[in-house]
Amino acid sequence: MLQFVDRLARTPISAIVWVGVAGTIVRLALSHYLKSTPRHLRTGLYTVAKITNEISDAVVYAAIVVFMLVRPFGIQTFNIPTGSMVSTINPGEFIVANKWVYRTSDPKRFDIVVFKPPPYALFPGQPADTSFIKRLIGLPGDTVEWKDKQLYVNGQQIPEPWVDYTDNTATKVLPKEQWASVVSPNFKLVKDGDRYVPVQYAPDAIQYPDLVSSSVNAPMSVTAAAEPFTPPMDDRQTRLRWLEAPPAAVPPGHYLFMGDNRNGSFDGRGWGLVKREDIIAKSWFIFLPVHRWGLTN
Repeated sequence: MLQFVDRLARTPISAIVWVGVAGTIVRLALSHYLKSTPRHLRTGLYTVAKITNEISDAVVYAAIVVFMLVRPFGIQTFNIPTGSMVSTINPGEFIVANKWVYRTSDPKRFDIVVFKPPPYALFPGQPADTSFIKRLIGLPGDTVEWKDKQLYVNGQQIPEPWVDYTDNTATKVLPKEQWASVVSPNFKLVKDGDRYVPVQYAPDAIQYPDLVSSSVNAPMSVTAAAEPFTPPMDDRQTRLRWLEAPPAAVPPGHYLFMGDNRNGSFDGRGWGLVKREDIIAKSWFIFLPVHRWGLTN
């Protein structure tokens, strides 16, 4: 049932158009027969034709209203496949997202947002139309840092009651007394020429720059995890320049996102910024499973 709901929500517009056309053809084909049949003969085959006509009528209106008006401009359901927003939204849950709100206003800090990620944020094999869902952390003009598991926006420490840390499954929330043992690299956005580079670094790298590795996967490395930002593996000079650079403000027309599952989310700390035109919808509420009904905030 859940898979059917997800497939239905993702039905391409081209398929919806063909369904609408087919329903219209059926209605036109039956119209003359239904109107011309005398009242005393309106049984048997007529009843079947009338029911078929009413179903076709409903399909056409559903195609027009729901899939061509409501889904593109109003609301849409999304299935959450990963644990990046645990425990605000868990893997396998379905949400309803409001598309209209961002057609009439800009996103606000800490909104939970569905958006189209940059192409280089996708893993090999992920479809190009994949949508991500994260919490909006940085607005245009904001300076954002993640240091020692604390969020700083414009130099001010911001509490985040929604943040969790998970075990290596990225779905099971760890008890708070175990959070201190979780590795969470520091983060800042750096302006390097005309590029905005998401930089992750170990706390010790500031005091001990010789520990900065040339490998993007090393725990002491200064990284910009995804293309096109990662410099050559042996370009230590660039990495050190990023390490020493001050945090940059989010540029106009762009936003920075992080997952609530702070150690189990591949997000803006790894691949950078999202353009305003790639923002799709604001998460509204969870509707499946039933026991999880409620607003997402």
